Amino acid sequence: MPLTVKEVRNAKPGRQSDGKGLYLLVKPSGSMSWVLRVQYQGERRDFGLGSVAFEAINAPIPIHKRKLLTLAEAREKAAIGRALAKAGLNPSAEWRQGVEEEPHTFRAVAEECHRQALKGWRNGKHRDEWLGSLERYAFPVIGCFTPDEVDAAAIQRVLLPIWLTKGETARRVKQRIGVVLDYAHAKGWRSAEAPMRAVNQLMRGIRQPKRGNFAATPYADVPAFMAKLREGDGSVGRLALQFLILTAARSGEVRGATWREFDLDKAEWSIPAERMKADRPHIVPLVPAAVEILQQVHGLFAPQPGDFVFPGLKGVMSDATMAKVLRVCGGGAYTVHGFRSSFRDWVADMGFADSWAEAALAHNNPNKTEAAYRRTTFFEQRRDKLMPAWGAFALGDTSNVVSLAAARG
Repeated sequence: MPLTVKEVRNAKPGRQSDGKGLYLLVKPSGSMSWVLRVQYQGERRDFGLGSVAFEAINAPIPIHKRKLLTLAEAREKAAIGRALAKAGLNPSAEWRQGVEEEPHTFRAVAEECHRQALKGWRNGKHRDEWLGSLERYAFPVIGCFTPDEVDAAAIQRVLLPIWLTKGETARRVKQRIGVVLDYAHAKGWRSAEAPMRAVNQLMRGIRQPKRGNFAATPYADVPAFMAKLREGDGSVGRLALQFLILTAARSGEVRGATWREFDLDKAEWSIPAERMKADRPHIVPLVPAAVEILQQVHGLFAPQPGDFVFPGLKGVMSDATMAKVLRVCGGGAYTVHGFRSSFRDWVADMGFADSWAEAALAHNNPNKTEAAYRRTTFFEQRRDKLMPAWGAFALGDTSNVVSLAAARG
């Protein structure tokens, strides 16, 4: 008896006949595909037709070249396959003509998805880490699966070993697996979208530790910490951390800075958009102490314009270098990134405008309407008032700390 749509939807693992050589193949994983069994060159052969689709997909692709097929479409493609085999032609070979090669595994699909995504990514670290996280955690478990075999239970097996110990990494891996599976579905290599709702249900009972903010040095302790930094040897790591505090910049912005980004005569640091989290250029006014640090480093290396300002042993300085300096100087309970929070808290208590602080930190304005009209970066205010006051405070020069009333003025 021919199959019905309801029978296809509720089919159990195994092979079920629709008649005339068309079979529904259901694997133990739940993946479903169509197979044509037909006489070809004197022997019975199986030819894959594609995966099961429960709803017709409106796509300008001929039935015989589609990879996702409803029951009716599978019957139509099977009829074409029988005619080809009867004429002595290999149906699979005929259907492959003019059709791009289908990746057979989750790993292959992920690598192709990554290659496509590379075109729109500027952040090299994110570009490498995206595929790297899948290589470390997903490929050993589901890398050899076909896209249709990756179900919610398989994704759960990937996540369980890291869900509690590496919460943020687990969340990113989960999101990236979903991206790969949705890419496979869009390309016709998978019969359904990523089962992320089911994954969330499976993981719901396993609570991850709450994410916290970066541990920040209380701003009142910053002058004493800066004094310790300046007392030690003039190592590149110490100088880099001092520069980071004085500019309220991110670690990656400081470590990746090259000499061509600086105009010491103007006391300005121009960071290009591709190095900024907000993907737009950012100009940092430099206080005299920051300029002195740059001059000191320049004297150590006699660098070229394209060289890193704060070099590491193998090119760019490691993030761990500044973290080690922080720990050695007694700030082990805090983080390097936390100095941006120290700066932000100081700004709030000193009464400077929030807009100046957000511009100094190069934050995006979450209010899209306001952001569309407020295009200024408050550079003059940052150069003339905000950053000189922060620099004086951080260096312990209380004679030059702006009062609350003056700051508001």
